[in-house]
Amino acid sequence: MNQLVYIENNKPVTDSLQVALTFGKRHADELRSIEHSGFSAEFTERNFALSNYRDSTGRRLPKYIISQDGFSMLAMGYTGAAAVRFKEMYIAEFNRMAAKLNGNSSGVQALLQATQNLIDTQMVMAERMDAVESKVDAQITLNSGQQRALQQAINKKVCSIEPISSERRDLFRQIHKEVKDRWQVASYKDVLRHELEGVLEYVKAWVPVRRIEL
Repeated sequence: MNQLVYIENNKPVTDSLQVALTFGKRHADELRSIEHSGFSAEFTERNFALSNYRDSTGRRLPKYIISQDGFSMLAMGYTGAAAVRFKEMYIAEFNRMAAKLNGNSSGVQALLQATQNLIDTQMVMAERMDAVESKVDAQITLNSGQQRALQQAINKKVCSIEPISSERRDLFRQIHKEVKDRWQVASYKDVLRHELEGVLEYVKAWVPVRRIEL
């Protein structure tokens, strides 16, 4: 079944196999999402009909036939720009298939509009969440693994300049001070995560300004 939406029992429907394919999910996971959705028994019975299909080996496997209401509820959990675009595709297909049916009522159109309004709201929320996440990411400092990576880079650089361990103290002091001054932090541990690549490049190319004799 390559159609996003098709006509069955005189109403537009989709199915769990097509939804999983469209949204890049495993069909088994999609089945579990439906079966553990928490929807009422009445809603599930009206909007998710257990059916089956044959796979490439000829096995008969389960799938769900999903109504427009069922898809709308199921898709509420799909987030991200790509997911929103796919939901819009489904809305358009439900609308197109509904238009093929005889005796379209205003109620169907009202439901389609309500679902479109829901998708529009989700788009706004997704954009706001992306903006918040970007702002938060810009303020996150290095985690323990990234701190170790930076410290190892500093150790490697200093050791490559000075082979005698007892003579490295001032080099360590100098490179740490330059990193703190350049990135305006109290410690290398306070470097922002999104700036780590730049700090590592700086350390890799670092040359001491002067050598302080003990």
